[in-house]
Amino acid sequence: MQIVAKDKGQKESKNSAKTQKRVRRCFQSGVSEDPARMVRFVVGPENQIHPDIRESLGGRGLWLLARRDIMNQACARDGFSRAARAKVKVAVDQADQVEALLRARCLDLIGLAKRAGNLVAGYGKVREWLQSGQAGLILEACDGARNGQQKMRGLARGLPVIDLFSGAEMGAALGRPHLVHVALAKGNLARELQRETGRLVGLMEPGQGSRAA
Repeated sequence: MQIVAKDKGQKESKNSAKTQKRVRRCFQSGVSEDPARMVRFVVGPENQIHPDIRESLGGRGLWLLARRDIMNQACARDGFSRAARAKVKVAVDQADQVEALLRARCLDLIGLAKRAGNLVAGYGKVREWLQSGQAGLILEACDGARNGQQKMRGLARGLPVIDLFSGAEMGAALGRPHLVHVALAKGNLARELQRETGRLVGLMEPGQGSRAA
């Protein structure tokens, strides 16, 4: 009986560890946060700092909150060198580079959703998905007609509605000249796109595009 009790306790401990929220510490602000709201960097060849958007590069990770002001502070105050404990090189437009990488990542995910059959485009098809409960996330072109956006938001009924990309950007991601209304199916791709757009918003200049993500 004592052995059984011990095993049960070990299992509970392991399960508890798995359910604990993974956090990372921002080296500039000192805030501990979910990595989904942060950007990882690594030191590459010749001590150059590289953003690791997909969190797949080897080496010790340096984590920053996905906020332009925090990133600019780290660049201006030699925060990367202090975090790396060595003199490192940082691009003068580091925040702009990270924003561009996140934007490209989001558009790649939109294209991936299409190839996986987890996406529809056009007002009629998006409305059908919303009515049937298939949609998990809505994309609205930031330069689309306001009345069309308002109608779609009304149909979305609490689903995430993201309007950070132009109609030309969404169209290019899906092999079309221009798109205004897009829906992703419920599932991992919709959740991942919502995460990445959340990080993108933090890196955008104030007043740039929409903050609706």
